[in-house]
Amino acid sequence: MSTARVFLLAPALARLIEKERGGHHIRQGYFPDRPDRSTHVQVEGETGQLVLVAHQPTGPVEQVTDIPRSQAEALLELVAGRVEHLRVSLTIGPQPVTLRRFVTPGPLDLIIVIAEPSKQIRTFQPPAWFGPEVTGDPAYQTRSMALAGLPAAPEVEITNAALHSLLDTLDGRSGVHEPQAAAPQPVASTKSAEAEAETDDEQDLNDLEIEDSVIRELARSLSPRRL
Repeated sequence: MSTARVFLLAPALARLIEKERGGHHIRQGYFPDRPDRSTHVQVEGETGQLVLVAHQPTGPVEQVTDIPRSQAEALLELVAGRVEHLRVSLTIGPQPVTLRRFVTPGPLDLIIVIAEPSKQIRTFQPPAWFGPEVTGDPAYQTRSMALAGLPAAPEVEITNAALHSLLDTLDGRSGVHEPQAAAPQPVASTKSAEAEAETDDEQDLNDLEIEDSVIRELARSLSPRRL
């Protein structure tokens, strides 16, 4: 089963992504939850789908059935709550991500990072243009927003670093403007300095010995000779 991480995104950055990449308009309608299952209907373009999620002890099991768009449209009129959003796909390096620009029940922009558990999604490092992570907040789940409305999302700040990082992503140059760790200083340089200091000390000692030897010889040459 896939795992996901969810992040907020500043509306201006989401608008820039939409302008560059386009997207697909999706409508989803959710029926009231039942203890053993949940159901929703989805319309994307000319395609309709009925999605049944069975709650099993081992986790949710999803079953998707294609249905005519006319039937999906009719079911949308019977749901307890609905959402509409624009879905935009892009990649950050090798990692695929999805932008969801919600218009119903209200404006909200989310970035979804999805991967198989074997790919260690928890080690994914969000770039500078991502907003705060809201993965653990059930209020940001699509079903919750359809049935209970939008959560009170905080305003996401836009910085120069975030803008440059997003432009790099759109140009396929992820990480160019990301903060880089300082390069460690080579240990050899310290040893070299110590070696130079030891060499200088040895040279000074040799110079003193030579100077002392010269003084002794000069003293002998000036001293009177005994007959």
